[in-house]
Amino acid sequence: YTILSKVHSDRNVYPSAGVLFVHVLEREYFKGEFPPYPKPGEISNDPITFNTNLMGYPDRPGWLRYIQRTPYSDGVLYGSPTVENVGKPTIIEITAYNRRTFETARHNLIINIMSAEDFPLPYQAEFFIRNMNVEEMLASEVLGDFLGAVKNVWQPERLNAINITSALDRGGRVPLPINDMKEGVYVMVGADVPFSSCLREVENPQNQLRCSQEMEPVITCDKKFRTQFHIDWCKISLVDNTKQVSTFQEVIRGEGVLPDGGEYKPPSDTLKSRDYYSDFLITLAVPSAIALVLFLILAYIMCCRREGVEKRNMQTPDIQLVHHSAIQKSTKELRDMSKNREIAWPLSTLPVFHPVTGEIVPPLHTDSYDNTSMPLMQTQQNLPHQTQIPQQQSAGQY
Repeated sequence: YTILSKVHSDRNVYPSAGVLFVHVLEREYFKGEFPPYPKPGEISNDPITFNTNLMGYPDRPGWLRYIQRTPYSDGVLYGSPTVENVGKPTIIEITAYNRRTFETARHNLIINIMSAEDFPLPYQAEFFIRNMNVEEMLASEVLGDFLGAVKNVWQPERLNAINITSALDRGGRVPLPINDMKEGVYVMVGADVPFSSCLREVENPQNQLRCSQEMEPVITCDKKFRTQFHIDWCKISLVDNTKQVSTFQEVIRGEGVLPDGGEYKPPSDTLKSRDYYSDFLITLAVPSAIALVLFLILAYIMCCRREGVEKRNMQTPDIQLVHHSAIQKSTKELRDMSKNREIAWPLSTLPVFHPVTGEIVPPLHTDSYDNTSMPLMQTQQNLPHQTQIPQQQSAGQY
């Protein structure tokens, strides 16, 4: 595949510091840059993804976030610019990828951050909305409905959305894909008037107790949000910047010269001799003495405490010694018999009488017969004077 790249003209935006900035990357805007190759009668709907980064860097600025759920949805850049970047143009490179044709299109977004000192918003409240995802909340109509509900409760003269953060960026868990569960989103708004009594109800001891018990607090103005937004009132945060005490301490700079610590006195060249005899006794002599004592005790037990065979026989009953002696003699006799094959066979292995006549059968061999090559057990075919038993004949011969 040949990857083509097309560059759009630069686009300038002018957000204000401390106010929510939202920029939508529309797929329809980039689809015209990718030539369609559909079959006749088909409509081209190519999957398009975006990559955003600060010019000259691999990632975006810390205050700027990006989200795109699927390749068939628009991408969104959002965040709250900081005061430190006021007056400094921030160039964001936006690259669109066509996942079907592997083509790319690129253009630059120049963010010129303006100062918002003319509109100070010292009172800030952060709400946690449980039934919304961040891309749903960034929609202009949804965010407008939420700011309208907050304005009815707060009644300020000026009200702005300061920042929007997904619950996943705050350590939240990914919801299960059941019952259309949402991730949740934190929305921070600022106003120029103190908090209303409804918002202050969260700080009541009764509601704080209910929150500690994981119960819903009782808020009178909750019904104004409940129709569209499910707010977790236990996670609301109220910040009054007018009461913030400055902890900045003025740094007193000195002359840059270290105080005089006197003349340097190096250690003496002559060192005192040290006696290592006590160290030798502790590390070598004492363990060696203990090991020698243990060795002598073990040698006495193993060598000097042996009873001997005579003492053992004296303590053993006579009948047990007789049995042991008989077993030894029988074992020795059997071993001698197995070594000498020239003796006569035992009578238990020879036939005693004829199976038919009952006559006594003489021995199979004389005493001088060499029986070293004969098997211990003879089969019926090897036995002499054996009478053959007639086999049963078939019925057809009778």
